[in-house]
Amino acid sequence: MHPPHGHHPHREHRHPGDAAGRALWLATALTLAYAVVEAAVGWWAGSLALVADAGHMVNDAAALGLAAAAAWLARRPPSTRHSYGFGRAEFLAALINSLALLALVVWLAVSAVQRLRDPQPVSGEAVSLAAAIGLGINLLVAWLLGRGERNLNTRAALLHVLGDLLGSVAALLSGVVIAFTGWTPVDPLLSLGIGALIVVSSLRLLREALHGLMESAPFALAPETVGQALATVAGVASVHDLHIWSVGPERIMLTAHLVVRDLRQWDSVLDACHALLAERFAIRHATLQPEPMARSVRWMGAPARSHAPEHRH
Repeated sequence: MHPPHGHHPHREHRHPGDAAGRALWLATALTLAYAVVEAAVGWWAGSLALVADAGHMVNDAAALGLAAAAAWLARRPPSTRHSYGFGRAEFLAALINSLALLALVVWLAVSAVQRLRDPQPVSGEAVSLAAAIGLGINLLVAWLLGRGERNLNTRAALLHVLGDLLGSVAALLSGVVIAFTGWTPVDPLLSLGIGALIVVSSLRLLREALHGLMESAPFALAPETVGQALATVAGVASVHDLHIWSVGPERIMLTAHLVVRDLRQWDSVLDACHALLAERFAIRHATLQPEPMARSVRWMGAPARSHAPEHRH
């Protein structure tokens, strides 16, 4: 019989507390309330940039609400059926938010092209005033979110807000230019520029969310590096069947089989491996299975040391 595998007694990942949750809900309310005002002013003033900015703020409000709901769900304790808890809800929220951003950009691009083909009169003064107030609201919301914990979910929500902050700047510039020059094409052109910036960030966020949902190793961790580090622990001959994945934006899991030189030393080897994983890679939930040398399946050993070439005489 083999000795039992080692399971690390880990601390549960701490999610944003009540204060962070209240900040998310407050940010949602502020964003949604002003989006209604901005949409009304934009429609009355004939500004596509302002209406687009209001639409983006509605999208932001949904993103913030989704982030708050996902954070609440992720704090729920594990159950018998959901033994890893509900941390993956934050990946789902980030996925939905990134897709919503991309959909918004498509609508914005179509509307901007139509406006370039068929210019419409725009009230520059009204646009400037509404955009300036919106900019202040966005700065406040960004400040509220920036104070809390950063993970994929909160980054997704903050990305919406920062994108909308840029939209407010674009709408403000548009209003000023139109008020002083009367050149209305600046309105859809600035909208297209903001849309391009949002696409870049959204695609990056979408990639990270899909990466997590597919149970891939985190981008910041190279499995080969982790395996080679484990193989340097005294008593470990090699490592194989190594798996690293995340059940939440900052909850990394690891399983591996370690070929050990002496099974009687397994307890000390196990402690050393867990200490290494926690200190070097921030992996605090690891399940390690020992295997004797006689059944070695060599996959990954310690990195080779460089030696000076030998000279034969």
